[in-house]
Amino acid sequence: MKSQTLLIALLTVMAMGSGVGLVYTHHLNRQLFTRLQTIQTDRDGIDIEWELLQLEQSTLVTNIAIQQIARNRLNMLTPDPGEVLYIAP
Repeated sequence: MKSQTLLIALLTVMAMGSGVGLVYTHHLNRQLFTRLQTIQTDRDGIDIEWELLQLEQSTLVTNIAIQQIARNRLNMLTPDPGEVLYIAP
């Protein structure tokens, strides 16, 4: 009789421990899922920023953009054909 009571008490403690472990695991799972969603949102924002930077870079490297910068910042002009000197080897 005493061994049966001890067995029932042990099984009860094990069942409660299993339940607590299950609740704790679900709690951690929710926390990790929330963190995953936050990180994915951050990643998506960084991806959008990266695409915008690539677009900006592609527009800055075009010949027209380089010519405009040379004309505006460096005051460079295309020379008249008569002012061009050709050096022959």
